[in-house]
Amino acid sequence: MKPGWKKKQLGELAELKGRIGWRGLTAKEYTQAGPLFLSVHSLNYGDYVDFKDAFYISEERYVESPEIMLQENDVLICKDGAGIGKVGIVGELPARATINSSLLLIRSGNEIHPKFLYRCLSSPYFQEIVNSRLNGATTPHLYQRDITEFPVVLPPLPEQQRIVGVLDDAFDGIATAKANAEKNLQNARALFESHLQSVFTQRSDGWVDTTLGIEIDLLTGFPFKSAQYTESDDSVRLLRGDNIIPGSLRWDDVKKWPASDTAQYDRYKLFAGDVVLAMDRPWIKAGLKRAQITKEDLPCLLVQRTARLRGNRSLDNRFLAHLIGSAAFTYHILGVQTGIGVPHISGQQIKDFQFLKPPLKAQIHIADQLDALVGETKRLYSIYQQKLAALDELKRSLLNHAFTGQL
Repeated sequence: MKPGWKKKQLGELAELKGRIGWRGLTAKEYTQAGPLFLSVHSLNYGDYVDFKDAFYISEERYVESPEIMLQENDVLICKDGAGIGKVGIVGELPARATINSSLLLIRSGNEIHPKFLYRCLSSPYFQEIVNSRLNGATTPHLYQRDITEFPVVLPPLPEQQRIVGVLDDAFDGIATAKANAEKNLQNARALFESHLQSVFTQRSDGWVDTTLGIEIDLLTGFPFKSAQYTESDDSVRLLRGDNIIPGSLRWDDVKKWPASDTAQYDRYKLFAGDVVLAMDRPWIKAGLKRAQITKEDLPCLLVQRTARLRGNRSLDNRFLAHLIGSAAFTYHILGVQTGIGVPHISGQQIKDFQFLKPPLKAQIHIADQLDALVGETKRLYSIYQQKLAALDELKRSLLNHAFTGQL
């Protein structure tokens, strides 16, 4: 420990207060206006507590717990549930506010700078302590007494202020770098989407109006019985809608079928180049659930409520895969899907899609161009992910150095 630094328990440096249960407070009592009532959701938007999605409670409920009425520079930590260990600091208060029972209020005393306290609780050192003291099998819980006993390595106040300034400047730079990386990636994706859209809205010599029903062999999957699923190494993967994500496949929760019992299901075998589409819940937030089968995905069999699209001799499968990823096809599917609880589409609705088909040679040329753009977008995405990981590691390193006297 550096000279002049000391170690104290958090309870000696700050006041810790939490809501005593709910005192009978339920969601039915939320009001249309009044004091703000915060949950862990308010800690999801960066350093400072966010009030935009807070609930409201009555004046009576607010004044019954004066010890947790928020003030500027209060630090909040989540002590229950999935968000356990999340931390935020209160900046400017938009109105009177209080917290629910999943949050703990920590108000710094004269010996510790509020932002230093916040950074300290955000550091890997304290998050490791949080993880080591979790209790509760179903709902993780961090007891107030454990937080009170957290050891804090404390420099003099001027040094705390210096450290806070260094970290704020560094983290501002990291945030800017992240934003620039994200913008570059968005630009690359926008360029690809724009080019994809332009390809399938143009009309050139030799392009003809047609429908998928005319141009593809469409097959829907077989209802394989779950009782015969196997975990044997000698098995074949079953492709279900859950295995399809926008643009690719995932096999982390794959079901398998005995390889010795596949001969009778030859019709449902997939081949490299086949395009597959989820028919139940075909759309998720990231886009349409469609992909193209690669050699690495084989062997696999097509399961019920999943469609296989295979181009005929005049429709290139790679061109087909990009067509299925186009905005025009996506809008078509969203316009015809039915079902309130489980949205779904039919084979006929897929066949009904109308499009302009270029000559086969032009299809191959277009597919080559789009494949190259996809590859470049994936390369940029990989670089972006590596940069994000490096920036996150830099933040962890800076915090670790700050609270071990090395900054």
